[in-house]
Amino acid sequence: MPIKTKRQIIDLRNQINEHNHRYYVLDEPSIPDAEYDQLMRQLQQLEADFPNLVTPDSPTQRVGSEAQSAFSKVQHISPMLSLNNAFTDKEVIGFDEKIREQLQINKIEYVAEPKLDGLAVSLRYQQGILTQAATRGDGNIGEDVTLNIKTIRSIPLKLTGDFPDEIEIRGEVVMPKLGFEKFNQQQRLKNKKTFSNPRNAAAGSLRQLDARDTAKRPLSFYSYAIAGYDDNLLPQDHFAILEKLKSWGLPVANEICLISNIEAGLTYYQDILARRQDLNVDIDGVVYKINHIPYQQQIGGLSRAPKWAIAHKFPAQEVITQLLDIEVQVGRTGVLTPVARLKPVEVAGVIVTNATLHNQHEIKRKDIQIGDYVVIRRAGDVIPEVVSAVLEKRSNEVKSFKMPDKCPVCDSKVIHETMSSCSSGLICSAQLKQAIKHFSSRKAMDINGFGIKIIEQLVDKKLISNIADIYQLEPQQVIDLERMGEKSAKNLLNAIEKSKYTTLEHFIYALGIREVGESTAKNLVQHFTNFELIKAATREELQQVTDVGEIVAESIVNFFAEQENIDIIKRLQTAGIYWDEVQVAQTNEHNLSGKTFVITGTLASFTRAEIKNGLTELGAKVTNSLSKKTDFLIVGDKPGSKLEKAKALKVKIINDLELMELLQTGL
Repeated sequence: MPIKTKRQIIDLRNQINEHNHRYYVLDEPSIPDAEYDQLMRQLQQLEADFPNLVTPDSPTQRVGSEAQSAFSKVQHISPMLSLNNAFTDKEVIGFDEKIREQLQINKIEYVAEPKLDGLAVSLRYQQGILTQAATRGDGNIGEDVTLNIKTIRSIPLKLTGDFPDEIEIRGEVVMPKLGFEKFNQQQRLKNKKTFSNPRNAAAGSLRQLDARDTAKRPLSFYSYAIAGYDDNLLPQDHFAILEKLKSWGLPVANEICLISNIEAGLTYYQDILARRQDLNVDIDGVVYKINHIPYQQQIGGLSRAPKWAIAHKFPAQEVITQLLDIEVQVGRTGVLTPVARLKPVEVAGVIVTNATLHNQHEIKRKDIQIGDYVVIRRAGDVIPEVVSAVLEKRSNEVKSFKMPDKCPVCDSKVIHETMSSCSSGLICSAQLKQAIKHFSSRKAMDINGFGIKIIEQLVDKKLISNIADIYQLEPQQVIDLERMGEKSAKNLLNAIEKSKYTTLEHFIYALGIREVGESTAKNLVQHFTNFELIKAATREELQQVTDVGEIVAESIVNFFAEQENIDIIKRLQTAGIYWDEVQVAQTNEHNLSGKTFVITGTLASFTRAEIKNGLTELGAKVTNSLSKKTDFLIVGDKPGSKLEKAKALKVKIINDLELMELLQTGL
C-alpha cells in the first residue's frame, strides 16, 4: 500500500471533520454540499479499496448498522447527578445566600446556562477517539447508545487540540425546533407515529435499535461538563472548561454567560425567558453553577444532586387538565373551529380555560374525547392548544365529538371539507361580528375605537347587518350604546369618516376574502393596479400574480361571484370610500425586482414599515414566511429561529449596513 494513499485518506478525514465542525457546530459552512459529498465519496472509495485503513473515528463510520441486541449497560466514570430546582427568585436568592455563608464570602461568580430540554448523555473519549456513549440512566449506570450517538454530526468522532488521554464529557442531545416540525410532518405523511415535543423525539431517536434510523433524524448535541480527569490538567473555572470543550471541537450553547453575582443571574433568566420562543431548541429553565471549581468541591453535594448548582425552572408550558366540553366557534370566513372548554389550570403563568382543537381531523388524529384528561400547551403568547389525550386516565364515561351539520349560530348548512364552513355569504351573526372586527382593524380600514364590545352591541341590536352599514350609523344610535356618551360617539363617528380615505390594498384586505392576507392584497394591487380589473380577473389571470396559487385564485373568483358581496362593495363606494390612483413601482437596471425579503429581529436603523416601503419601491417583496425561495434575510438584534433556518436553507443574510446600501443603490 503506497504511503501516499494513507496520507490521502488522513487528509480527506481531516478535511471532512473540519467541514462537519464548521457546518454543524459553528453554522459557518465553507464549501457547497456537492463539494462535501465529493470528498466523502473519495474517502469511501479509498476505504473500500483499503479496508485495513478504516478506523473508528473515520467520518464514514457515523452511520453503523442494526444493533445485535438490546442496549447494554454502561457504568459512568462518576455519577451523572440531577439538579435541585428553584421556581421563584426568592428560592434562587436563598440558594446564593447559603453558598456565600458556607464559603464565608460576600460575592460569588456563577455561570448561567440555558437548561436544555433533551436527553442527558455521556461521551467517553480515549486518546481523543469517541469510544463509548451512554444515556444518564439512574445516574450511575446508563444504556450504551454509541452507534446512535455517532450519527449526530455535531459530535466529533475525534477531538482536536490538547486533551486528556481519557475523559468523559457530559451534555444534552436535543432535536432543534425546525427539525422537529419537519420530522413530524414527514411522519404524518407516512402515517407513522408523531411526537408531542422535541424532547420525546430526541429520546425516542436515541433508542432506535438501528442506527441508520437514528441517522435520519435531525439531532444535535451541546456539551456542558466533563468528568474523569486530573484536576491539574484542566482550568480551575467552569467557564474556562466550557471554552476548552469548544477548543476540542465540541458544541457548547451560545447563550451560556459568566455572571458576577446572582442578581445578574436573575436578569439573565428574564432575558432568556423573553427570548425562549426564538431559540432554536427547547429549554425549560436556567442553570446557575458556581464558576470556581475549588468552591464547587468545597460545597459538595448530596447523593443525587450537587449543592453548588441549581436549576431555575420556567413556568410550565405543558400541563394536564380535564376536557369538560367541546364547543364550536364561527370565524369571519365561516370556518368552524372546535374549542376545548377546560377545567381551569395555570399554564406558563396564565389561567387557561379554553384551548383550540383546530378541526375535526385533528381531534380524530389525536383521539381526543369529551371528559378526557388532556395535555395543554401554551408557548409564549400563542393561543393554548390541546396536545394529546392522557389515555391511561380515560374513563368509561367519555363521549366522542362530531362537528355539527348546521351552524350553531345561524342554523345554516355546514359544508364539510378539509375545514368546515358556515356559508359563503355574510349572513351568520358570528361571522358578521368577526368580519366587522377584521374590516375595522388597524391593517384594514383602521377605524380607531371600533372594538369588539361596540361591534357586538351593534350586531345584536340589528343596527348593522353587513360592513357597509358602518357608514350609515346615526349619532343617536351610537350614543345609545352602553358606555358611550356624546363625546365618545362623536370620536367614533369621526374615526369612521376618516377611514373612508384609504389605499386599494387596505380595502381589498379589509373585505376579508378568504386566503387573501396583507401580502396577497398588495401583490394583487401591484399586478392589476385597478380594482375593477381585480374583480373581473379569471382564475388563470389571478394565478399570474406573485404568490397566488390555484386555491387563492378560486377563493377570489368565488368572492366576487357572490352578488351579495358585490352589492356591499357598491354601497361602500357610494358611502364615499376612495383611494389614490395606484403608482406602480418603476424598475431600472439596479432594482430588486423579483427578490423576496424576510425580516427578523429588531433593526436599529429602520422600522419594519420603512423597510417594507423602501424595498417595495425597488420592486422587491417582503414576506413573513422563510423558504428556499427567499433571497435575503434581514437580521437585527435578537433574530430568533429564522436565522438558523436561513443558514440551513443557505439564504443570504444581511445586516443594517448592507440593507442601507441595498436601499440606496439596489443590486
